Amino acid sequence: MPLDFGMVPWKHHVHIFTHSKSVTEAIFYIEETLKNGWSRSQLETEIGNNLYGKQGRAITNFDEKLPAPYSGLAKAILKSPYDFGFIDKKIVTEKQLEDELAANITRFLLELGQGFAYVGRQMELKMPGGQTFIPDMIFYHTRLKSYIVCELKVVPFIPDFAGKLNFYVSAVDELMKQSDDNPTIGLLICKSKDDTVVEWSFRGMNQPLGVAEYKLKEFISEKAAKLLPSESELQNIIDTYDVESDD
Repeated sequence: MPLDFGMVPWKHHVHIFTHSKSVTEAIFYIEETLKNGWSRSQLETEIGNNLYGKQGRAITNFDEKLPAPYSGLAKAILKSPYDFGFIDKKIVTEKQLEDELAANITRFLLELGQGFAYVGRQMELKMPGGQTFIPDMIFYHTRLKSYIVCELKVVPFIPDFAGKLNFYVSAVDELMKQSDDNPTIGLLICKSKDDTVVEWSFRGMNQPLGVAEYKLKEFISEKAAKLLPSESELQNIIDTYDVESDD
């Protein structure tokens, strides 16, 4: 289907073509603008966050575990890294990360992208035998019409994570998925990943899984902060420079 370039405002076009490194990238942003109805400020934010560069960088097994064209649509909704710069605290534990994402759920949903709806966190998946398992967060994607189980890790990816996520996806398929829903997808967001380790971990897994990274705001350590000039010292430096410039 040809793009209707006339539906995209002229200033959008100017910003897209002056900030894109290729025609392919420019067309990507035009398509996304048409699909999502972005305002110019939204477009500028997505380009500034390098949405084009992040798309498709999550590692998945969707081609093997999902039918086409659903597999391609599923891959398109994931990106890597996810930008959690809206979290204004130093994160050490997974609970802290989950708490902050839940407290900033609107920002988190915006970062996940169009179509994600928040179902809940720490939802109990109760097995027929009585055991209970609790994934971190569950979403529903309105375009894919599928549940998405999201696990959060503040450490680099290890193969054990794939097995646990695979089980959670199976459990949601059995306990929550309705007959008109598409297969549930597992998304693990971790501090870092080795793509080869992720790909090998997917071998033997029977559920559609994806692994992506996240990035947080960088905080200066107290030791480093002591070495930096204070706000008043910086202002004095600026004032001195201005005086010398006038002379």
